[in-house]
Amino acid sequence: MTAHSLLSGVPPGAGAAEIAVSEYFDGHPVPTFAINAAHVVTHWNRACEHLLGWSKAEMVGTGRHWQAFYKYQRPLLADLIVAGQEDSAELHYPGKWRRSTLIQGGFEAEDFFPNIGPSGHWLHFTAAPLRDHTGRVVGAIETLRDVTERRAAENELRRAHDNLGHLVERRTAQLAEMNEQLQADIRQRHLAEAELRRSNLELTALNGQLLHAQQQLMQADKLASIGHLAAGVAHEINNPIGYIFSNFTTLHTYFDQLLAMLDAYRGAEAVMDGAAALRAMRERIDLDFLRGDIPTLLAESREGIVRVRHIVQDLKDFSRADIHQDWVWANVHQGIDSTLNIVGNEVKYRAEVIKQYGDIPDIECLPVQVNQVIMNLLVNAAHAMGAERGRITVSTGREGDGHIWIDIADSGCGIPADILPRIFDPFFTTKEVGKGTGLGLSLSYGIIQRHSGRIEVESEPDRGSRFRVLLPVHQHAASEDAG
Repeated sequence: MTAHSLLSGVPPGAGAAEIAVSEYFDGHPVPTFAINAAHVVTHWNRACEHLLGWSKAEMVGTGRHWQAFYKYQRPLLADLIVAGQEDSAELHYPGKWRRSTLIQGGFEAEDFFPNIGPSGHWLHFTAAPLRDHTGRVVGAIETLRDVTERRAAENELRRAHDNLGHLVERRTAQLAEMNEQLQADIRQRHLAEAELRRSNLELTALNGQLLHAQQQLMQADKLASIGHLAAGVAHEINNPIGYIFSNFTTLHTYFDQLLAMLDAYRGAEAVMDGAAALRAMRERIDLDFLRGDIPTLLAESREGIVRVRHIVQDLKDFSRADIHQDWVWANVHQGIDSTLNIVGNEVKYRAEVIKQYGDIPDIECLPVQVNQVIMNLLVNAAHAMGAERGRITVSTGREGDGHIWIDIADSGCGIPADILPRIFDPFFTTKEVGKGTGLGLSLSYGIIQRHSGRIEVESEPDRGSRFRVLLPVHQHAASEDAG
């Protein structure tokens, strides 16, 4: 088949070989079209139709092949070859074309066409001249290759490369900055370590001072509590002292009468007829009554003296400084009773105290400090009462084998929910100025912490509060559990 027959199409009556070549051209998978010397399309295969969207019927026999690529008329590579204007390729495809290394007189170009498809296509063109048997150019053939995916991959690779370059530069700058910062941090760390060593020495000294101050604060709060309770304790002591004084006054009178009676009996020894006078005197002083009443008065006086001694001893024990107190085994119930004896006057006029003691063992503790916690809770419970006399219930029990608990529940005004989390803060108080330091619960919390225990509270406004103190039986076991 000659170039002339190819460019002239396949006329009726053409030979079988020419028809076969035409069908091969039409069925070739590479988009291909051909034009003759008059720039008229002679062939437009199915692959062209599929890629460019223009049918063979619309293109063959026309010179509108440029419409498949551009919005305005301009020459394609095949047109430049046919027109012999290869030198103007740079004008139409600036920087996008080159001469073919495989086809003599052929050209290659690559460009983006936004009008092809919904988002445009990158196409690679290869155009070659068609010559007759004399070597004269009678047309041109141009093949197209869709390189959109390759271009997208190249662009993506280029962007990735650029991003990587920027990232490397940024990371390099960051590393340099971090290295400089690290050197500065190392220098700063050396300075900080020196400062830390100095601070540790100061902190050790301050810890010693703080411990001393804490003990002084605890003792000061205890003394403040004692001062607040002094009037009540004085009242409690005055009661037994009062009836002891009264009883001894009566005893003195009785004793004078007994002496007189004895004198009379002594005189009767000499004068036997004085028996009637003795009898009259015995009846006047009611000697039989004296014999029964004197032992009673003595017993009451002894009880009063014992009460005074207990009150004074409890007050003395409670007020004793306990900075160097040793851990000992103590009976919690005795500590509660002793504390109730101290705060009796503060509590008994405000509330009825109900004791519900359980079966608990002695515990290893600092008894004076535990008693101070109980005193603070009892006094707070008493102060929580309203105008009417309320109720305070002191209960004890065991929690497992390793702990005991002490509950102090009251029927007082309760604690509002918004201040409940703050009640253990130092100096926090809801009392009026001059009515309390706000240290009681804070110190109580610290004492329980020192005993490896915990203190819990439940409260509801107008329904009362319940404080539960949990203490370990063995301090040794508690320290191991905490570790």
